Amino acid sequence: MKLFKRTWAEISLDNLAENYHNYYDKVAKNTNTDIMCVVKASCYGHSDTAAAPFLQNELGAKWFAVSNLDEAIRLRDMGITGEILILGYTAPEEAAELEKYDIIQAVLDIPYARALSANAAKAGLKKGVRCHIAIDTGMTRIGIRGTAEQIAQGICEIAAMDKLLAEGAFTHYAVADTLTEDCISYTDKQTELIYAAADIAAQRGTALKTIHSLNSAGGLFHYTPRSALARLGITLYGLTPDRGLDLPIDIKPVLSLRSTISQIKEIDAGVDISYGRTFTSKKPMKIATVACGYADGYPRALSNVGEILVHGVRCPIVGRVCMDQFMADISGVEAQAGDTVTLIGEEGSERITADDIAALTGTIGYEIVCGISERVPRAAYYKGEQVGIFKL
Repeated sequence: MKLFKRTWAEISLDNLAENYHNYYDKVAKNTNTDIMCVVKASCYGHSDTAAAPFLQNELGAKWFAVSNLDEAIRLRDMGITGEILILGYTAPEEAAELEKYDIIQAVLDIPYARALSANAAKAGLKKGVRCHIAIDTGMTRIGIRGTAEQIAQGICEIAAMDKLLAEGAFTHYAVADTLTEDCISYTDKQTELIYAAADIAAQRGTALKTIHSLNSAGGLFHYTPRSALARLGITLYGLTPDRGLDLPIDIKPVLSLRSTISQIKEIDAGVDISYGRTFTSKKPMKIATVACGYADGYPRALSNVGEILVHGVRCPIVGRVCMDQFMADISGVEAQAGDTVTLIGEEGSERITADDIAALTGTIGYEIVCGISERVPRAAYYKGEQVGIFKL
């Protein structure tokens, strides 16, 4: 096991497996719905090289979703042989790369489809570009928008384009993780619209093989057997789509963030700490300097409001978080330079989650884990053993 000297993340593949199986058992077992693992942004900051091969080779995942072509090719290069869907934009000029790597591309709208078709024809592709057509049913982000009739017409038009292999369609829920009456109704309307459009297109001779609407929360709270795939994203990594939402399955955070005490000093009352002198001690204190900062992805917004765990004791951050370091009040805790501290994760009976940090900084847990920077190594563990050290 490598000993880390500064800041690192620990990735629990055991927890990843448990989250996958619990979601699978709830949503996909004994149904016609399969799981699509969303591994974009290097598995939400957890490291795709650590998690994606494990999902395929150990857990049997067959479908993966990414944000862009670079992420898709990266998966192929690490040995992912399953289906890969790019959920966002790829320049139409990259049509040949999409065919070469057998990637499924989201078709954003009809003008995009025309450009992709033209570039595929220009490149002389033998088969063409495999596509899932994006349907905007209420997210107002990407996709064909309109009535069911209008969307069906767009599906048929795209499916007829040269060198485009329209295999499926998908939509994305806007409020599947909000269970108010109004939001449930909104999600229901989104579901009704995509499948109504798909039915009309099928009646007109364009029957798509793989239609999917479910995301993490959608699979748990708005399941429909018509969705061929459930796109398992943030819940796979042990975070809730909304931190106030109780899930009907057990999930465990996959990522912990640790760092090191670099120095400890005793200070008197009246001493200013860090940039801007935003904290002044009111009494003698023991201050630990921690070797982590906002360049590591630890939010500066935690200045004077966040906490860390030092030998299982909550200790407040004092002063502003710096680029590479910050200070914490560890008065009353026995510690020394070189000791490990926990920024995200568990120590004893105490726990700090990415959602806890998000609540303090006015964001969501997704942003916290995605923001842990490239210079922080990810050490993956499985069944008690360190199985590798990975970079983003």
